[in-house]
Amino acid sequence: MLLQVNGINKNYGITPVLSNITFHMNDKERIGLVGVNGAGKSTLLQIIAGELSADAGTIYRAKETKMGYLAQNSGLQSDRSIWDEMMLVFSHLTDAEQELRDLEQQIADPALAEDAVRYEETLHRYSVRSDWFREQGGYAMEAKVRGILHGMGFGGTDHTTSIHTLSGGQKTRLALAKMLLQQPDLLLLDEPTNHLDIDTLTWLEQYLRSYPGAVLVVSHDRYFLDAMVTSIVEIERHQAKRYSGNYTKYMELKAAEYEQVMKLYEKQQDEIAKLEDFVRRNLVRASTTKRAQSRRKTLEKMERIERPLGELKRARFSFEIARPSGKDVLRVRDASFSYENSPPLFQQANLDLNRGEMVALIGPNGVGKSTLLKALIEKHTLTSGTINWGTHVMIGYYDQEQTTLNPNHTVLEELWNEYPHMEEVRIRTVLGSFLFSGDDVQKKVSTLSGGEKARVALAKLMLQDANMLILDEPTNHLDLFSKEVLESALMEYEGTLLFISHDRYFLNKMAERIVELAPDGMTSYLGNYDDYTAKKQELEEDIEMRTSQAMSTTAGASKPASLNTASPQAADARGASQFEQEKQAKREERARLRRLEQIEVQIAQWETFIEEQETLLTDPEVYNDYVRVQAIQQQIDEHKVKLEAAYEEWEANMEQ
Repeated sequence: MLLQVNGINKNYGITPVLSNITFHMNDKERIGLVGVNGAGKSTLLQIIAGELSADAGTIYRAKETKMGYLAQNSGLQSDRSIWDEMMLVFSHLTDAEQELRDLEQQIADPALAEDAVRYEETLHRYSVRSDWFREQGGYAMEAKVRGILHGMGFGGTDHTTSIHTLSGGQKTRLALAKMLLQQPDLLLLDEPTNHLDIDTLTWLEQYLRSYPGAVLVVSHDRYFLDAMVTSIVEIERHQAKRYSGNYTKYMELKAAEYEQVMKLYEKQQDEIAKLEDFVRRNLVRASTTKRAQSRRKTLEKMERIERPLGELKRARFSFEIARPSGKDVLRVRDASFSYENSPPLFQQANLDLNRGEMVALIGPNGVGKSTLLKALIEKHTLTSGTINWGTHVMIGYYDQEQTTLNPNHTVLEELWNEYPHMEEVRIRTVLGSFLFSGDDVQKKVSTLSGGEKARVALAKLMLQDANMLILDEPTNHLDLFSKEVLESALMEYEGTLLFISHDRYFLNKMAERIVELAPDGMTSYLGNYDDYTAKKQELEEDIEMRTSQAMSTTAGASKPASLNTASPQAADARGASQFEQEKQAKREERARLRRLEQIEVQIAQWETFIEEQETLLTDPEVYNDYVRVQAIQQQIDEHKVKLEAAYEEWEANMEQ
């Protein structure tokens, strides 16, 4: 066990934030910490990291455990260059490297060779230090730094750049890069996926899945949680509960658990009602008094099942349209944009939108995605190209920076100023749907959290009844549950949707078409994000195979003519057949690797389940209950059978 969190309580004034939080982490475990905004996730990480004290409870760490803690938006502050700051992690190795250079100079000095004893001592010292330097990874440290900087999106950045000149998002990414180089035994990460584009997110997932230490992460990125974690700890109503599996499995388990407990509760309530009715009707009758008293004792001794906690109060809203648009919604032709005296962000961009389409706009950071959206609503002017909207198009725009909100307004004023003819009751009802009730509507916009501002902006958007929604990173700042509410509302929306998002779970659920923006134009892909990545991979493999075939053909053409006896048509047929075989082999290999990943997740889940159940059997309340012990042991045996089959399938796949 690497970490034990035991009975942690934390209050802010008289308001409880965390109550009796208890869970543990083993070496190399990956746990996702989830809950609504304000549930206390960041507070708990701060307590574990030792940056905040708990009101009660204890934190136990394994001896000599090194921890790394990355707070939200905690950028790296330094006057050094990117390279020098990263290399500080390996100062013990760079010192040793300098010592080796000094020893080499001494060994090369003819004067030292005259003293045989000192010469042998120096050679021995050099040998020992050289072996230590190699074992500690000294020869690989620079490659490691370059690899992580490239993975974290700094591959094209001059590594001599001073850190203090970077943006806040870049500083946050560098702070994470440095922590990954330090390789602590336990990584505590609070929203590490903020400020990352999709390529960097994908790299980080893969890196953390093979990370040699344990990871405890707070994230609202469901795709990231699905790909990376093996357990979920949920904080709800100040308390923590652990679920085996990734985020999707947690949602399934939580729903099944609620349904099961509700059934038991309702069954017991029926039984209680019948007993109470019998007691009430028969207690005064002499012939049935004893039976009534017996049932009353049964009621008194009954261990009551508490009604399961219902869902927390969550936003509820939908997007309506005032009237449909024409079939042709948008035509963008040969669009380009550049700032003065700068090369174009993008050029030759073409985009068509038809009524009812749900289209995602993706591309690397800095390529001009938000700029293009602002050009569509005339907040920017294209350098060249045309934008033509169809008939009856009514646009609703969501700005990820929420610049449309007036910080001096109250929440109520923010909506009422936009819709002055609307009755106050209607405005308050709408705000209530977005979780602003009572005195909440009198809060100043400037005092709101990022999630609250997002809900105000969505409330204004909902009231527009627009038939064309343009959304720039709509899931930023929203907690997991608010994201699901937004998805449900958009799934029922009858208008047209164009959106930018780095949330791959959201992209998978919402996008019917992916449009990738690059500096030299746009490429359209039918389907969601997973379809897009599969198509991209297939295209890259096609290019690789065609290049390989072209090289083989060139090599074949250089052989003596007498050796090339086959006709050109036959050669083409063989080439096409080989090409298709290679493509099929690639597809089968991808399928095998995906299945391997699925099996590994299942194995981790079942191993955790068996461990938890075996631990449960050591509880005196359990092992003294023979019936319960039998039920638990049966579950353990069933899961061990599944586990053995999973091991066999994993080994068979590995042998392929």
